[in-house]
Amino acid sequence: MNAQRIYIYKRYERFWHWSQAALIITMMITGFEVHGSYELLGFGRAVNIHTLAAWTLLTLWAFTIFWQFTTGEWRQYLPSLKNVVAMVSYYTIGIFRDVPHPFRKTPGQKHNPLQRLAYLALLAFISPLIWISGLLYLFYGDWGVLGLNQYLSLEGVAVAHTVGAFMMTAFFFIHVYLTTTGHTIFAHIKAMISGWEEVDDHR
Repeated sequence: MNAQRIYIYKRYERFWHWSQAALIITMMITGFEVHGSYELLGFGRAVNIHTLAAWTLLTLWAFTIFWQFTTGEWRQYLPSLKNVVAMVSYYTIGIFRDVPHPFRKTPGQKHNPLQRLAYLALLAFISPLIWISGLLYLFYGDWGVLGLNQYLSLEGVAVAHTVGAFMMTAFFFIHVYLTTTGHTIFAHIKAMISGWEEVDDHR
């Protein structure tokens, strides 16, 4: 089996990936401090940094959504059930038996079926839960003007935001773990830095 080196990740794609990662890590660290899990920066400073990182990430997402649709890269995230069983079998059994990876990356198909389903869950459920609850939390002082007091409670919004934060944290660590499952432990990380990745030629 031969390995082929192909250019997978474009420059902007790598920029927003690492910028998003840095902002999410910042929000996790400051968010759990605001939650009272530990004391590192101080409550007030943690709130300010958390809020700044959130607005920065929303701005980054706006540019990224524009880039995705103007380049057609949004198609990379369309969910598919094709070969899902093969992917589950690989990650639960095959990877420990040195079985060849059932999915071959190409510039037009960067994400395997399980990744696409995971990103769908992230975009359709986890992200809206975090952002809607976070914005409601941030603008709590305007609930009266917006007429939300009779429908929402601050405690309920806080719980929803915390649940979303734990789900995002789990997604983040699973994502980091899966980056180590390439042909070498740092192969996928190097690819996201350089844009070039070695893929197995199954032909």
